[in-house]
Amino acid sequence: MTSEAAGSGRVGVYPGTFDPITKGHIDIIRRASKTVDRLVVAVARNAGKGPLFSLDERVEMVRDEIDDILAQNRSDGFHGTIEVKPFGSLLMHFAEEQGASVIIRGLRAVSDFEYEFQMAGMNARLNPRIETLFLMASDRYQFISSRFVKEIGRLGGPITEFVTARIAERVMNRFDRDPSQAGQAKQTGPFGD
Repeated sequence: MTSEAAGSGRVGVYPGTFDPITKGHIDIIRRASKTVDRLVVAVARNAGKGPLFSLDERVEMVRDEIDDILAQNRSDGFHGTIEVKPFGSLLMHFAEEQGASVIIRGLRAVSDFEYEFQMAGMNARLNPRIETLFLMASDRYQFISSRFVKEIGRLGGPITEFVTARIAERVMNRFDRDPSQAGQAKQTGPFGD
């Protein structure tokens, strides 16, 4: 997942909790990796959010998805690298350690914008040399969130529309659900109504 050119070129950091990584995250990673020479997907410790998966599990899940993204990028003529690293420090400190010139953030809806706008302003005060780049979620992924995936999975609903089969299996196993049911609709709605 690294290459001989990993230390050179334009470096971007895409931070998140990735609990679990969704198809929306994967879309942002794929698109962001085409804007930089080296993309570092930074998996935040974020114990305050009470993650379903441990930091090591989340790093592993993100790494499992990267090979497919790299293969697709290569077929599209892009040859940058993607790395996955855990972090528990201030994002700006982590970005500086990676030699990043840009922090990449995904926006799903207007409700994301206010928080992200404030965060970008604070980060600019901490280090004005590192820009924030916002990527709008693709239409088909705008409504997906890790929180909803966990809630649907916890209630035994279908989640393969929102995460890869690999991730769906891990989520369903975490809730002691039959992984073969991860993509099948239930008679009730996704939130048990």
